[in-house]
Amino acid sequence: MKPVLILVRTLDSINEFIGRCVAWLTLAMVLVQVAVVIMRYVFGISVLAMQESIWYMHSIVFLVAAGYTLLHDGHVRVDVFYGALGPRGKAWIDLFGSVAILLPVCFMIWWVSWPYVAAAWRVREGSIEVSGIQAVYLLKTCMLVFAGSLFLQGISLGIRSALCLTGSDVTAEYEDGGSAGP
Repeated sequence: MKPVLILVRTLDSINEFIGRCVAWLTLAMVLVQVAVVIMRYVFGISVLAMQESIWYMHSIVFLVAAGYTLLHDGHVRVDVFYGALGPRGKAWIDLFGSVAILLPVCFMIWWVSWPYVAAAWRVREGSIEVSGIQAVYLLKTCMLVFAGSLFLQGISLGIRSALCLTGSDVTAEYEDGGSAGP
């Protein structure tokens, strides 16, 4: 039981760390947006790279922090039946959803995105605008990070669900370690 809980803690800690780091981009995004608006409407200056950086930060926040969002149960779900279920019922749905839907979809996203991202890296794809950010290949890499972080968190969710179904008191054992997570 101990190695399984260590694995769950490790996977959760990875996404917790990534999510907390990426969250700071929201502050940067707001500050850059305010600067763009002031520069544009007060001084009549427009800097394309600053405008593109807002798109980059927005994309990074949503793609890279997807595993963090799943860790904290922040993704939208149709809660018609799920909310009324007890812990075992929720565990069955989470286990099925992870194994039958989430993990295969993450794998497929990774598989389909890999050639697209690799091609962008080969040519060091940049903005179509001369004064834009010349790092589109880095932005496209976020698709792989998205699939990877969700896949890892899906494994963690699946393990926790399976442990709940076997009668393990996962939350008590999990919280004894003092790790971040539910």
